Amino acid sequence: MKSWAIGAMALGLAFPAHGNDTMATVGVGGLQFSQNENVRMLSEDLYLSMDEVRVAYEFENLTDTDQHVLIAFPMPDISSSPYQMAGFPTDDPENVFGFSTTLQGQPVEAELHQSVFALGVDRTKELQKLGLPLAPHLLSTEDAVNALPEADKQLLVSIGALGPYPYDDAGRYSPAWTLKSAYLWESVFPAGEIVDVTHRYTPGLGGTVAATFIDPEYGQREEYEEKYCLEDNLVSAVERTLTNPDEPWSAPFTEAWLTYILSSGANWAHSIGTFRLTVDKGSADNFVSFCGEGVTKTGPTTFEMVQEDFYPWQDIEVLFVVRRDDF
Repeated sequence: MKSWAIGAMALGLAFPAHGNDTMATVGVGGLQFSQNENVRMLSEDLYLSMDEVRVAYEFENLTDTDQHVLIAFPMPDISSSPYQMAGFPTDDPENVFGFSTTLQGQPVEAELHQSVFALGVDRTKELQKLGLPLAPHLLSTEDAVNALPEADKQLLVSIGALGPYPYDDAGRYSPAWTLKSAYLWESVFPAGEIVDVTHRYTPGLGGTVAATFIDPEYGQREEYEEKYCLEDNLVSAVERTLTNPDEPWSAPFTEAWLTYILSSGANWAHSIGTFRLTVDKGSADNFVSFCGEGVTKTGPTTFEMVQEDFYPWQDIEVLFVVRRDDF
């Protein structure tokens, strides 16, 4: 795949969001994504920005009988760390990202399926037995953890679900588990018909307080080139804004990172007929970089890629380089 990066033009002006529809089954081991050869994703229209993710699908039943299927939309993993550089749009433990969906234009009541993993092992039952909330990033969860009897806390430490809170002499602990979530609902795909499905939600963004990729000592350049297809022209444009040429942190930019789980869309029959990606960098003063091919600029802040017979072989990683308001 050809690599490309999009920022502002030569004037020098200018991040586990989140999931693709897939088939699923729920068994003894929990949620399992499965393959379906009877329904094809005719099209996917995906919009990514720092404020909103929107996606619209067209599905076609390839058979002469109605298909009753369980659809799953995986959300980003949520973990907690005192060093975490991620923002979550709400404190609602049941709908952190404000997710909503429609089927043929009508709202769908999706069921939230959640599980907790520590050191790669499902520990949902252990946390539920102790009456703990599953959302690790909330202060209320941290308070609940530290209110447990010492024996229970040590049990959680032993399975990798808790860790000591750094720089804290009071002996407090911080959740160390990862919350995996997906929304599920049953849908009927009538024989030979096309069905429209839409989702929208507010992404959770990672980020930094500076443009770290221009600092050689930080060592991010090579990683960003591979992950975001970061190019020299964008780096040079940011470097031209340095207020102190000897201080890489003096550039008036921060970073925001968005991940969209696209590869789960490979569970449908065939490829995606038409895939359209729109990335909105939010302001003409910002930059954006990501990997793809055939990209065109469609507006002051928007960039578009359209692919036919598209196979979602990898997820989408987007780097937003955001101009600070206080410079």
